[in-house]
Amino acid sequence: MRLPSDWHALLYMQPALTLQVSEPKVILLPSLMAKSRKTILITGCSRGGIGDALARRFHEAGFDVFATARSLNSMEHLASVGIRTMALDVTDIQALRKVKANISEITGGKLDILVNNAGLAYPVAATDFDMSEVRPLFEVSLFAVMTMVQEFVNLLIASGDACIVQTGSVSGFTPVPFSSAAYNASKAALHAYGNTIRVELAPFHIKVVNVLSRRCIRLAYADAVQIITGAVKSNIAKPRSLPSNSLYRPMEKLYQERHLNTSQQNATDTDVYAHEVVSEVLKPNPRAWFWAGARTMSAWVVDTFLPRRTFDLIMNKMYGFDTFVAMLQENSKNV
Repeated sequence: MRLPSDWHALLYMQPALTLQVSEPKVILLPSLMAKSRKTILITGCSRGGIGDALARRFHEAGFDVFATARSLNSMEHLASVGIRTMALDVTDIQALRKVKANISEITGGKLDILVNNAGLAYPVAATDFDMSEVRPLFEVSLFAVMTMVQEFVNLLIASGDACIVQTGSVSGFTPVPFSSAAYNASKAALHAYGNTIRVELAPFHIKVVNVLSRRCIRLAYADAVQIITGAVKSNIAKPRSLPSNSLYRPMEKLYQERHLNTSQQNATDTDVYAHEVVSEVLKPNPRAWFWAGARTMSAWVVDTFLPRRTFDLIMNKMYGFDTFVAMLQENSKNV
């Protein structure tokens, strides 16, 4: 092939079209950034409780954590380490929907894990109930959970592989006195609810884990994974005196010594508890009921293999009812 005689002139010709290539600019929208990490919403994350510990542990595991509590001030320590905090009263449907809208905007309409942890305690005997306190307990510990699932189910379905975690309690199937019967009943109902939605939501690739515990260190009840929570240190079992007209007033001293001390005796630290729960929830196939915290396995053994009244004997001894019966018998002799 012969080149034109003036081929060398081509080297000095100006191009008819000049292309200028600039540095590429990448704009990361919030929804795109969130896709790089799994997302989780946790209720009841006030400082010192189980939700607090779970939020920190999931954050350490690389999750984009949305931590909620009634007060933002109670979660300042979480915000300081990069955890997203949102004020939420789980019984306020409008506040709940506002949080849902905010999360949906950030994540692109998806949520990978929902942890229903918010709850209330009411440690009094059944005959001492003030129903104005019992009803709010059920609103927070049970009905709000049902509402959370209804509101967030579409975001969970959009995940393609989601999980709902319920903070349950061994009090839901053991006759723990002064826990109270209302609290115990709310947890029993929560376990039943978790069992049912586990079946109903399975076709949509949503796992449900019930975490059963007893309590957590620092005096808070910790109670689909359903987490059966055992003795775990937290801050929900606050000191309370028996009413002056209570049938159990004669055992006030025993109540204070046994109820409050027993709830935290040999309790599992919240951080240890959170590590156990997070490890279970992140498994490809987590257990439907996960027993976490001190003494939960003992409760499982009694519940599974021994007569129901075995619990009565244990609770009578643990909470001083055997001593109380002796006191009543002695008093009847002196009448």
